[in-house]
Amino acid sequence: MKGIKFPLGLIAGLAALALPIGFLMNRADPPGQSPAPSGMRPAAADEHRAKRTILANDVAMTEELCRLQCRDDLSSMARNMPRTKEGVKRALADMRTEHPHLHALAFVPAEGTGFESGDVIRDGSLGDAVPDAEQRFRDAVRAVSRGERYESKALRGNDGDSYIVLGEPANGAGGEASGGMVGFVHQDVLRRVANHQMRNLRLREFPDEDKTFGIRAVDPKTGREIDVDTPEENQGVSHYRKREVVVRFKDKPTPKQLERMRVETRAVSVKQLGYAYVFDSSDMTTAQLMDYFKDHNVEYVEPHYMYVTNETSAYPDIVPNDELYSRYQWNLPIIQTPAGWSVTKGAEEVVVAVVDTGVTLSHPDLQGHLVDGYNVVDPAQPPADDVGHGTHVAGVVSALVDNGQGVAGMTWYNKVMPVKVLDSTGMGSTYSVAEGIVWATDHGAKVINMSLGNYASASFLHDAIRYAFDRDVVLIAATGNDNTSQPGFPAAYPEVLAVSATNQQQEKASFSNYGDYVDVVAPGENIASTYTENQYAALSGTSMASPHVSALAALIRSVNPTLKNTEVYDIMRKSAVDLGAAGRDAYFGYGQINVPRALQLATGQKPQEAALDEDSGTRTVGRESSFLEQLLRSIFGA
Repeated sequence: MKGIKFPLGLIAGLAALALPIGFLMNRADPPGQSPAPSGMRPAAADEHRAKRTILANDVAMTEELCRLQCRDDLSSMARNMPRTKEGVKRALADMRTEHPHLHALAFVPAEGTGFESGDVIRDGSLGDAVPDAEQRFRDAVRAVSRGERYESKALRGNDGDSYIVLGEPANGAGGEASGGMVGFVHQDVLRRVANHQMRNLRLREFPDEDKTFGIRAVDPKTGREIDVDTPEENQGVSHYRKREVVVRFKDKPTPKQLERMRVETRAVSVKQLGYAYVFDSSDMTTAQLMDYFKDHNVEYVEPHYMYVTNETSAYPDIVPNDELYSRYQWNLPIIQTPAGWSVTKGAEEVVVAVVDTGVTLSHPDLQGHLVDGYNVVDPAQPPADDVGHGTHVAGVVSALVDNGQGVAGMTWYNKVMPVKVLDSTGMGSTYSVAEGIVWATDHGAKVINMSLGNYASASFLHDAIRYAFDRDVVLIAATGNDNTSQPGFPAAYPEVLAVSATNQQQEKASFSNYGDYVDVVAPGENIASTYTENQYAALSGTSMASPHVSALAALIRSVNPTLKNTEVYDIMRKSAVDLGAAGRDAYFGYGQINVPRALQLATGQKPQEAALDEDSGTRTVGRESSFLEQLLRSIFGA
């Protein structure tokens, strides 16, 4: 199928969802143009515009996913509603608890079902964000009463967000009075995805060097502190916590020695992980701390770095019935995943640890596919996701397949171990990432996905990587989203398989990092997957490419559990489809992963060549561009 192209004005408007509404409505640039920050070099300006277009597609696709999933939820509820008024009230309340974006629900009983005529049962509130919400809601109730579907235009709220009213008859719009459901939907997921991607694609200066966070930017090549004034200046830049250092001593210090160092550095805390210690001083700078410890017989002393989030065949295809698969998941057919399922669908005992922001543990499309995890950020709490990034990554690996709803993961049976190492800002320290890797290794992970990174090589983190590698764990990491050849870590460590991103045309994604350390590439642009609050979203980034490779590693270890981690790496490299210049290159590494070829190699068979259907890598976004134009006008007044 061929994808619909959005008008440039629509793309520019949607891309700016994360920016202040007042600025958008009063901007001076011509419609259809995405202005780059002032003072930006021409090449950077082009990159900035390309990233905004990718972000716009992510938001547009997320809007479609939100709309379709809400319809499916309302339809299912209409068909399975209890037969008593009290039962209906409980069901509506439970539905709103599970789906907070459904601000108000109404059950419209059909005649002859035991309810009083005209007895519409409601739960929730329309609030005052949308002035004409009540009228739209009543229109939807009347339509459903006639057995008709209802879909409002996008309604712009006073808060700047988008709202819609949907009506779904119990009989599926068969034209007969059958009762049904009406929902008032807050599409705040659009703004959350836009804000997420503004940071993930480095369209916003990141991190905000507010003193309350105590974070500074540093050039990893020179160690010189620098100021980040534009998003593009994040290229090759690392960040660390002020007044903290990580130290590994050649000889383990005694408790008395540790106490003396704590007093002399005026440390408010001293934490140990493995052989290393993190000293957090009340007033000494990182540079002062490093000077202090250089005279204490250390193997290394380094800043406490921060890590951020980085999104006709020769084999018989197995086509799942997941609702969003055929229309939106271009990423699985393009790497021949359905053909690979004929070889193996995975195995429960091969667990993939997602070291990230956590996972939405209640998401219906992940139920039964999660094992116990760990919250490094707050050990007293479960590893719940308060960002969306980790949930999205987990869905790429192991969203339920062939269950008639949502998206399909790459594996049918492999479990995901959620390990939360990044906080609600999408950031985490060397200590937290290292602890998460060690914890996942000690608790049975066979594959660890790390969709995060920094441009400084931290010995402390490398120790944790070696710990996992020496215990035969397959380590997969994203290279980063700054379109730079500066090596990112942990991806650039020799024990880790480094993953960059491609688009639907099997080209290098415009944001994707590159370099001699890149091993393979995988789809990373406009990837549909699970998201927070039991929703779905489309995200872009090498963060999205990495879990495709982690899932493939899990499938390989499922079909042949005897393979060592290095053998898994070799199989994925050898089976990759060569892209770009012949042989390994800086942009694609060994090429784009190919699922059936890798699994054939894993079973000792000679890979068959699969012909990729020319349309298997395309998708349609939006039934009609006119609806999205309405969305743009309603939100931005464009």
